Amino acid sequence: QVQLVESGGGLVQAGGSLRLSCAASGSISSINAMGWYRQAPGKQREYVADITSIGMTNYADSVKGRFTISRDMAKNTMYLQMNSLKPEDTAVYYCNAAICRIASCSNDYWGQGTQVTVSS
Repeated sequence: QVQLVESGGGLVQAGGSLRLSCAASGSISSINAMGWYRQAPGKQREYVADITSIGMTNYADSVKGRFTISRDMAKNTMYLQMNSLKPEDTAVYYCNAAICRIASCSNDYWGQGTQVTVSS
């Protein structure tokens, strides 16, 4: 069994910062790409950023220059440093990972989500 657990969400004023973490655990052989998505109330889930196993990163235009994604391969943990937060960043943030176990690989592993609320 594989689990992804996010942490680090909370309430922050506009212009502030938060750091999200996503820890993967369980019977894992390897983790390929990992990413962050978010879903605001009444909206569809949207892509935020991702990072490959060799550290290549991509960002949504809406967060480029403000958010930084990183990962610690040894700890099977991914981070999202969020700076200059805006009220429109308010959402539940989910982590996603492409994980290989002994017999199979899947890119459909998701965490339970962590709430980020940015007040104006």
